[in-house]
Amino acid sequence: MTKAIALAALLALAATAAPAQVDIPFAPLQDTALKDPDNPTKKFRVDLAKVERAYPLSRADRMKLTPDNVKTLTQEQVDQVYGRLTAGPMPGGPYAGDLFFARGEDGRLFSRGEQERELKLRLEEILGGVAGRLAGAKLEIAEHLGRRLWKGKYFDRERRELWNFIDDLRPLRRIIDEPATLKYAYLPRDGVLGRVGATERVWLLFPAKLYCGQSLLDGRRESVIIDYLYNDEIPGWRKSPDGLAGRGGLRIRDEIRMVRPGFYLGRAYANKMFLLNFTLYDAATATRDEADFRADAPIAETCWPGEQGRRASTR
Repeated sequence: MTKAIALAALLALAATAAPAQVDIPFAPLQDTALKDPDNPTKKFRVDLAKVERAYPLSRADRMKLTPDNVKTLTQEQVDQVYGRLTAGPMPGGPYAGDLFFARGEDGRLFSRGEQERELKLRLEEILGGVAGRLAGAKLEIAEHLGRRLWKGKYFDRERRELWNFIDDLRPLRRIIDEPATLKYAYLPRDGVLGRVGATERVWLLFPAKLYCGQSLLDGRRESVIIDYLYNDEIPGWRKSPDGLAGRGGLRIRDEIRMVRPGFYLGRAYANKMFLLNFTLYDAATATRDEADFRADAPIAETCWPGEQGRRASTR
């Protein structure tokens, strides 16, 4: 889901609940038209343009998806969902966040050991091109941050900036530059942080820039990009720990598209390598705009929805 947070969270112990069936259309994992006669069991990634044309997602289908059940899909299915979405309106305000790892084609979440081995391989590739490798202690801090402390994001739509919610500063205090100057916000516990009560203070760290840009998965249309590469240009940035996510660290770049109002599906990358999926959810927006969405009201697109999306919306 996010940044140094996103990469570190790959080490988290993923849930092992049996996957639920989500009643929406998916293309088969093998495109029979591309079948290799010399290797008949070889699987191909289905072209996303073909998926969208042959298996369109209706508004009713998108209403069936939730931040919980999307985590039960295989990675191929998650990719197919993402490829049939547009960016929608750029979010504004606080959104609760959650992350989830890739599932294999058998629906099984990769084990913690498999995740750790994959992370080590990706770290070697990612850090090989990064000036200044992360110290072991800082990586441990980032791991703990991703597993325990990340709670969501705050979108400043006017400034085109984003900050991540951190729930507890105690594990980070020894590496935070000038902790007395940290920005914070008060959020409702219900709906954002998922706890009972009025409001709670959360700390704002790991800033990023917001803009529309090409998806690294699906170049047919734009996504909302959450870019940490030049986050040191954002007022309030501090070298430690914010620099972990930027150009001197892991070079994190996220992208998101709207499933339905208040609910976004995201992909996290480090140095252009895919790491994991994440969700963002705002209950107030979801409740307010649900009826219009179900009634096929036009979606206010901030980013370029692509020609295929335009044709579908006019039919």
